[in-house]
Amino acid sequence: MNKDDFYYLGNITKPFGSKGQVVAYLDVDEPLQYKKLESVYLDLDGEWVPFFIEEIEFQSGSKVLFHFEGVNTSQDAAVYTGRKMYLPLTYLPPLKGKKFYYHEVKGFIVIDKVKGNIGTLVKVIDLPRQCLLQIAFGEKEILVPLLDEIILKVDRKKKELYICAPDGLIDFYT
Repeated sequence: MNKDDFYYLGNITKPFGSKGQVVAYLDVDEPLQYKKLESVYLDLDGEWVPFFIEEIEFQSGSKVLFHFEGVNTSQDAAVYTGRKMYLPLTYLPPLKGKKFYYHEVKGFIVIDKVKGNIGTLVKVIDLPRQCLLQIAFGEKEILVPLLDEIILKVDRKKKELYICAPDGLIDFYT
């Protein structure tokens, strides 16, 4: 397994108590969807290592206490401070309609309402203030802001993403 087989779940911030628990923050829209989680993966120097969960306790918001099997003291838990937690992509529930996971639409043909086929989606660039669709159009690159009002349709069977780019944006790149 490699990093492309996983998605980022959250980050371990510190040990908690004396029995080996850790405090983590989940970087997900609905943290409570993960209350039956059995394990998470940590990237330990390039090795994807599963950590089985003995106990999980949800605090406020996205704050969660984990107790992993074999981690029984605060010293054991401290080793994992700052580590990122991941889950396999297969754990993600399927999305419908215009909603999609960024990895899911990589390679889709992007079709603009006015300009038609404008290329192939290389990736979604996840920036702090705004996400962008990076589209390969021949030798050129087109960047389109990823906004709900721009996405018209996701056709998973045909691997096509239909958009309505802002006026003049596509012309700027072509």
